Amino acid sequence: MTEILTITPNPAVDVSTSVDRIIPVAKLRGIGQRRDPGGGGINVARVVKRLGGNATALYPVGGLTGDLLRQLLDKEGIESLTFPIAGETRQDFFVREISTSQPYRFILPGPPLAENEWQTCLAMLSALQPFPSFVVASGSLPAGVPDDFYARVARIVKRREAKMILDTSGPALVAAVAEGIELVKPNLREMRELVGHEPSDAAEWEAAAKTLVRSGKAAIVALTMGHLGAALMTSRQVLRAKPLAITPVGAVGAGDSFLGALVYGLASGAGLERCFRQAVAAGAAALLNPGTELCRPDDVKRLAEQVILSTAI
Repeated sequence: MTEILTITPNPAVDVSTSVDRIIPVAKLRGIGQRRDPGGGGINVARVVKRLGGNATALYPVGGLTGDLLRQLLDKEGIESLTFPIAGETRQDFFVREISTSQPYRFILPGPPLAENEWQTCLAMLSALQPFPSFVVASGSLPAGVPDDFYARVARIVKRREAKMILDTSGPALVAAVAEGIELVKPNLREMRELVGHEPSDAAEWEAAAKTLVRSGKAAIVALTMGHLGAALMTSRQVLRAKPLAITPVGAVGAGDSFLGALVYGLASGAGLERCFRQAVAAGAAALLNPGTELCRPDDVKRLAEQVILSTAI
């Protein structure tokens, strides 16, 4: 067992291609294609591996697409812990329109999980020996999985004296944070869900994040704010990063790349400033690639030197 375990209840095989123009009715012939393993926690594990670490991915597999997902992760050298489900693992579809450089993202619903299936996931987590130091729960919950699923994960992680890292949305996010976790990575929409109101500027968004830390719901909040940059809050420190000046090519994987780099840094024992700098660089690096490629290590290294950080108490 590696030090980092990721949990992805709703994984996917991501298919991407490019077409000259997207128009109705006509046959749109793709130029090139790629298939990548996808889903929040799986993408985090892929980024950890690319940056030089190791992560084990825990996820359900169903049907031929589930078999393909496992094979794709095997090719990337990522250890899998899987459990079978009756439904077929989903596929997502991403298309880049060459004439406009606009990305289009088609996200399909995942197969519903029966109670015995999602309970199997929790049982596998609880039984792990040795238990990982970091458990990353990331992505949406499929139909059939209760809103408190990640909260149940948090209780197991806490009982095993490990650190829970969370990236999700909606009721699943609210329920898990209420348990108290090590780190949460919300974007602006997700922070709005957590605090129940709409901050008006970066300072108010940061203040909202600080309330989570003060309440004991999260020891660290890593807030990604798009054009406003990003911020990382603890009880002792606030780190701020301006957005990097890049020309985006894709629109997939920035958040997962950010979190993967951040978790990799924490597991490696790096200081928070270094972890945050690498995370900001990885999030931007993911946007330099079309489709579902995520960040490249050489881009992360180059962009990390351009990240401008400021600190406050």
